[in-house]
Amino acid sequence: MNFNFLSPVSDTVLAHNQLLSPLCLGRKIKVHSQQNGIPDLDDCKLAIIGVLENRNDVNYIGEAFNLNEIRKALYTLYPGSWNTTIADLGDIEKGESVEDTYFALKETLTILIQKRIIPIIIGGSQDLTYANYRAYDSLMPMVNIVNVDSGFDLGDSSKPIKNKSFVGKVILDQPYNLFNYATIGYQTYFNSQEEIDLMERLYFEAYRLGKISNDITIVEPVMRDANIVSVDLGVLKAAEVSLKQEVSPNGLDGKEICAVARYAGISNKVSSFGIYEYKPSQDDHITSMLISQMIWYFIEGVNCRVKDDDFSNGNNHQKFITFTDSQELIFYKSTKTGRWWIEIPFLSNVNNKLKKHTLLPCTHQDYLDASSGKIPDRWYKAYQKNNV
Repeated sequence: MNFNFLSPVSDTVLAHNQLLSPLCLGRKIKVHSQQNGIPDLDDCKLAIIGVLENRNDVNYIGEAFNLNEIRKALYTLYPGSWNTTIADLGDIEKGESVEDTYFALKETLTILIQKRIIPIIIGGSQDLTYANYRAYDSLMPMVNIVNVDSGFDLGDSSKPIKNKSFVGKVILDQPYNLFNYATIGYQTYFNSQEEIDLMERLYFEAYRLGKISNDITIVEPVMRDANIVSVDLGVLKAAEVSLKQEVSPNGLDGKEICAVARYAGISNKVSSFGIYEYKPSQDDHITSMLISQMIWYFIEGVNCRVKDDDFSNGNNHQKFITFTDSQELIFYKSTKTGRWWIEIPFLSNVNNKLKKHTLLPCTHQDYLDASSGKIPDRWYKAYQKNNV
């Protein structure tokens, strides 16, 4: 396997790791070191990759950074009762140009995802999500992205890519592989009305911070449908992170972001998970520890995955049919996990992207709403996209 782009975990981190209890996570994962090279990945389920690229940050002023503090914090945590092998593959350094870094990340992720290894990317600027998305070009025809962020990051696709405007490139650059884009935790005053309207017109999903804080469980079906999850640390409220990391007095708290990470891990579809916009500063143990706990919860989620989306065997699910004014809606409930899906009908007269009846993850509340005549919002948006 060609992992030429990866540099090993620093000796400082490895020396620190040697002092930890043998029961700690850092002593149980496979680490890419200068001495031993890339570890054997044959039985590996998850791989941590750092990307030291932040030049497309709109506030970039030439500062370099490293991820040593995150690794030190992560390595000190104790694993759960996990049955997955984890590797830390080290870092992708800045390339000659940002495009070089994108290429290195894309190539590395494509290899990992093909091997069914889930990459956990710790990055500089969030525009790296674009390279993550491009890694799927040769792997699947349609990709769903969930962005956990206070802003939509749509931007103007005709301008150079930046960390606050990478989604326009994802939507408009060929090949067109994006099916759904959902933003979790957005704050209205950080987004122009034009962007909010555009999200509506494209039938993309957006969940406001207040809605998420009011009921964190609505994140679960959105994550269940995602291939790529990208977290901007700017979604966190200032009290949760260091002075240099602060963006807004409002945002998700530590407990909520860990729940979001766990929902991403539990999803059978999520095959890459990224945390971006880390800005280290002196004596900042809080941000690195919170990122470590997010990674811990994501790994915990992956270990709790249950294969409940096999619909070929009728015994696995209960089927429910409801009627609204204009539609017959068909729901399925897993007998194994109690999770719900709703069927999106295939329109034979349309050259549509999905070519089959698609089952969309939903909540029990969606079923209750449909039973009282209300069409679920997620179903409506997916149905409209299917019509385009």
